[in-house]
Amino acid sequence: MSGRNLLIAVILNFTITIAEFVGGLLSNSLALLSDALHNFGDGVAILVAFIANRISRKESDKRKTFGYKRIEILVAFLNSVFLVAICVFLIYEAFERIRQPESIKGLMMFLIGGIGLVVNFVAVLLLHTDSSRNMNVRAAYLHLLGDTLSSVAVIIGGILIYFLQVWWVDPLITILISLYILKETYRLLKESVNILMQSTPSNIDLELIKNEIEFLPEVMNIHHIHAWNLSENELHFEGHVDLTDDLRISNTDKIRHKIEKILSEKYHINHVTLQMEFGSCDNTNMIHHK
Repeated sequence: MSGRNLLIAVILNFTITIAEFVGGLLSNSLALLSDALHNFGDGVAILVAFIANRISRKESDKRKTFGYKRIEILVAFLNSVFLVAICVFLIYEAFERIRQPESIKGLMMFLIGGIGLVVNFVAVLLLHTDSSRNMNVRAAYLHLLGDTLSSVAVIIGGILIYFLQVWWVDPLITILISLYILKETYRLLKESVNILMQSTPSNIDLELIKNEIEFLPEVMNIHHIHAWNLSENELHFEGHVDLTDDLRISNTDKIRHKIEKILSEKYHINHVTLQMEFGSCDNTNMIHHK
């Protein structure tokens, strides 16, 4: 469902981009022009998100043995960086407009903002459900949420400019919108970087896992532990398990199943790789430092 909704969101986004660009030129509104630029960037970002969503469904192969799932994380990261760049540019332009204010056609700004609000709100609704399950879709959703808030702000600005001729409202709105988007983007950027860097997920306590596995009577210690997200919903774990006795392979399988059950049921780890050993590692630290 997310793929189709992303495509619809792309079409809606580019439609409103054209309307806001024309409206911004005619009304001389920086808020509208900046929102048009923002929408165009968002349209490109959502289009890339759509393509990534399609690619991520490809099966694993000899070259991509882990599959293509992580491409969505990569795109979420790139989208976040792109959002930050757009916001910085818009803030700069807004301060320039504050220094050199220009007259703006508030009524046209209001009308175009109203159209933008309706279109963006529909796009936000399309992606709302999937945004809670997929980081790539969430990045696109944040783009559209920012666009929706921009439209609300443009409408308010248009009303104030039309009735009160307060030109500084236009760049002020641009700055406030940009700051909000920066705030929302930070968490997504941090999360995507952590996955790309194969950081231990925040909900995984390696020390606790180590203690629990070593509580098994057959296990002397577990070391060289790694836990990471391959994608947003796929958690991997690997480690070296030093056994108390020199066992047959068939017996070590029973121990492996016990460990896998602990990791699956308590920590929701769905891919486990264990190397069974008997006193063969000199370095038995939990984390292996090269």
